[in-house]
Amino acid sequence: MPDDLGSCCTVDDAFDHGAKRSGIEWPTLLLAIGIYAAWLLITAFHASVPFGLLVVVGGVIIAWHGSLQHEIIHGHPTATKWFNGMLGVVPLSLWLPFSIYHRSHLAHHRAEHITHPLDDPESHYVIRDHGWRARFATWEGGLIARLILGPPIRIMTFLVDETERAWRHPLDWARDWVPHMLALWPILWWLHHVNLSITDYVLAFVYPGTALTLLRSFAEHRADADAGRRAAIVRRGGVFGLLFLNNNLHAVHHARPDLPWYRLPDHLLQNEQIFAAAPVYASYADVIRRFAWTPNDGIVHPAFRGQEDWV
Repeated sequence: MPDDLGSCCTVDDAFDHGAKRSGIEWPTLLLAIGIYAAWLLITAFHASVPFGLLVVVGGVIIAWHGSLQHEIIHGHPTATKWFNGMLGVVPLSLWLPFSIYHRSHLAHHRAEHITHPLDDPESHYVIRDHGWRARFATWEGGLIARLILGPPIRIMTFLVDETERAWRHPLDWARDWVPHMLALWPILWWLHHVNLSITDYVLAFVYPGTALTLLRSFAEHRADADAGRRAAIVRRGGVFGLLFLNNNLHAVHHARPDLPWYRLPDHLLQNEQIFAAAPVYASYADVIRRFAWTPNDGIVHPAFRGQEDWV
């Protein structure tokens, strides 16, 4: 974590903060109850909802659930790890085991060089400008392409990587996927019970939910020689700020991953000078205006473009 982002604690302290927290963060717990209740309600009555509206509501629920999982990974909303884990392990998106997301995201925060593809597991950059990964990265370079092509590309790439991992490290792979499959069973049973086909669920929930998540992550990080400029801030999150649980203030979250989502705006207001170097976008409308059809950076990370001053 860059020192110039500021923190009251060490990186390890920030990640362990949940274990030291007393009491319950009720806004997050109530949000979790609301998300799961909304998912049960909309899936139960899906036949009465126009498909276009189902896509909107389903996508919001899945993206919101992903934001909730992100909070849980950082030790919220209680000091009891097993309880938090039970809240987050439910695989509403179907394809992503929570244990893999948990491990990958904490590794992202602990990466010495955020955005470096060999150091940061959540980097969107590649190390060379050829090959199928580079081709996919080129196809989804602009924001509109990211929203349309990104969900199948990201899910397919992840599953290819996991298939390779299953061959190389079968026991490690099984530790992630066996619990995921067990957690997936009641989800699939419920969808069958309410007569919502897997195809319709993927199209109305998983696809738009993943697209909304990719909207959030599109402008979060950008490779820069200055470590303080690698995490961005979207000033006016609006409804997306609530959907993403204030992760639009991404530089603030990286500085204080121990803070719950509803305290990030005040922390920014009280520490504006700390985040002076962070890239700033006025709103998500500003992000769309700038990058709807234009990539926000090259696909190859600067460290592999011959930029020697990148550290």
